[in-house]
Amino acid sequence: MDQVIQFAVSVLSLGGTYALLALGLAIVFSLLGFLNFAHGDLMTICGYGLYFLLLTGVPFLVAVPIAIALAGLAAVLMERIAFRPLRGRSPMSLLITSFAVSLALHVCFQIFISPKSKPVPIPNFLSGYFTFGDIYVSKAQIIAIVISVAALLLLNALLTRTRMGIALRASATDFDVARIMGINANKVIMIAFALSGILAGIAAVIWIAQRGAVYPAMGLTPMIKALIAVIIGGLSSPKGALYGGFLLGLLESTFLFVLPDEFVLYRDAAVLIALISFLMLRPNGIVARNAEPMR
Repeated sequence: MDQVIQFAVSVLSLGGTYALLALGLAIVFSLLGFLNFAHGDLMTICGYGLYFLLLTGVPFLVAVPIAIALAGLAAVLMERIAFRPLRGRSPMSLLITSFAVSLALHVCFQIFISPKSKPVPIPNFLSGYFTFGDIYVSKAQIIAIVISVAALLLLNALLTRTRMGIALRASATDFDVARIMGINANKVIMIAFALSGILAGIAAVIWIAQRGAVYPAMGLTPMIKALIAVIIGGLSSPKGALYGGFLLGLLESTFLFVLPDEFVLYRDAAVLIALISFLMLRPNGIVARNAEPMR
C-alpha cells in the first residue's frame, strides 16, 4: 500500500506538469494548426524571471505570479511579432518560425544571461519531505499536484463558464464560422497564446520547485514530453492533451517502479516504445478530432 501511494503521487505530479504544457500546445494548435516549438522557452523565461525577482529581494510568493505573468506576456509578444505576420501561410511556415524563435531565445539566454545553470532559492515550505509511516513524499511533489489540479480546474471553468472561454472553444471547433458570428480573430488568438504562456509558467514553477535551478535549455525536455503527450491525446483536443499528459506520467512512473535499478537509465526509451505501439493501434490519439487551422 505504501508503494501504491508513492506511485500515485509520482503519477499525479509528473502527469500534472506534462498536462499543463500539453494543454498550452493543444490550445494554440486547435486555432492555428501548428505546434509551437518555442513553447518550452516560455518555461525558461518564467524561470529566469523568477530567478531575477528573487535576486532583487522580492518575496517568493510575490515573485511567482509575476514570473508566470511574464511568461504569458512573452507568449503574446511572440504571437504578435513572429506569428501574426505569417498568418494565412502554411502551417509548415509557422512551424519553422517557431523553431527559429526557440533557437533565437536559447542563444539570447546564453549570451545575455549565462550558459550555466543558475540556482533558484526554494523556500522551506517547498523543500524536504512529508512522512506518513513508511511513506516519504517530497513537499515539492505535493505542491505540484495541488497547483496543477487547481490550474486545470480553473482552466476548465474559464473555458466552460465565461464568454471568452466559449469564444475560444467555438473558434477551435470552426474558426471560419466563429469569425462570421462576430468573434474577433486577433483577440481570440492573443488570448490563446496568453493562456499557453501562463500554463507554461505554472509548469515552470513546478519544475523549478523540484530541481532548484534554471538554465537556457530548461524547457527542452519538458517540451518534448509535452509534445509526446499532446500527440498521444489528440493534437487539436485540449481534453486529449490532458489525458495524454497523465498517461505519459503514468508510463514514466510505471517504468521507474518496475525496471531494475541498472535499467532505469532506459526509462525514456521504454516509454517511447510503448507510445509508438499505442499510436500504431490508435494513430489519431486518444481523442481524435480534425484541426481546422485559420485561413
